[in-house]
Amino acid sequence: MHTDELLKIVQKTLDERKGEFITTIDVQGKTSVTDYMVIVTGTSQRHVKALCDYVQEKVKEKGFKPLGREGGEGTEWVLLDLGDIILHVMTAQTREFYQLEKLWSADFSESGPVEQTG
Repeated sequence: MHTDELLKIVQKTLDERKGEFITTIDVQGKTSVTDYMVIVTGTSQRHVKALCDYVQEKVKEKGFKPLGREGGEGTEWVLLDLGDIILHVMTAQTREFYQLEKLWSADFSESGPVEQTG
């Protein structure tokens, strides 16, 4: 399955299942681990788990096997590794605390992250 097709399935499933503030970040050139990170907010710990379950189920239906999953029942952050896409499903409080969008949109120079002071 091509990355673009997989990304559309992930985004559509999250939208259909009432995921909030779905954000896709292109991290190509910033990490060799994945090409895209998808971050979505769930309204509760149960919703966080369910969103991840729905995506995992949908990609399996299409013949794609996820590489791994971290987090589960009673957690505020579940990560689903789909290879070229890593899905982060979080509660609003956890998402605000970790601010992954800010982290992954930082400018990087050839020598590493650009540090800002002041």
